[in-house]
Amino acid sequence: MFHLRQDGRLTNVELAKRVGLTPPPCLRRVKRLEETGVIAGYRAVIDPEAMGRGLEVLIDVEIYAQDRKSFEEFEDTVASYDEVVEFRRMYGRPDYFIRVAVADHAAYEAFLTGKLSCLPAVLRLESHLTMKKIKTNR
Repeated sequence: MFHLRQDGRLTNVELAKRVGLTPPPCLRRVKRLEETGVIAGYRAVIDPEAMGRGLEVLIDVEIYAQDRKSFEEFEDTVASYDEVVEFRRMYGRPDYFIRVAVADHAAYEAFLTGKLSCLPAVLRLESHLTMKKIKTNR
């Protein structure tokens, strides 16, 4: 798993060599991991700055809504925003954690004031800017 997590494009021959197997049993193991859902997929890691989204902001959100319809509408709306790259409902406070990626501070202000803060369910927003990324799942 370690080797595939580090480089999902490894050939079966190279993976087999790294884990000390011959290619046929290595391929069977990988296929079994895919079939059982342990390996959920493969993806490309995109550099946000190269895509014009170099500013990443973490947002804690508390909402007024207590009924299912209101928070489902809130979730559907926020999940549809292109700027949102991660969105989680939390236990306790805050109610939600959102990670957005935008071009710059002006784009973040436009997102915050034009989209997120004007949603009827929103009670409180708290933005966090990252000083330094120490570890990411890449």
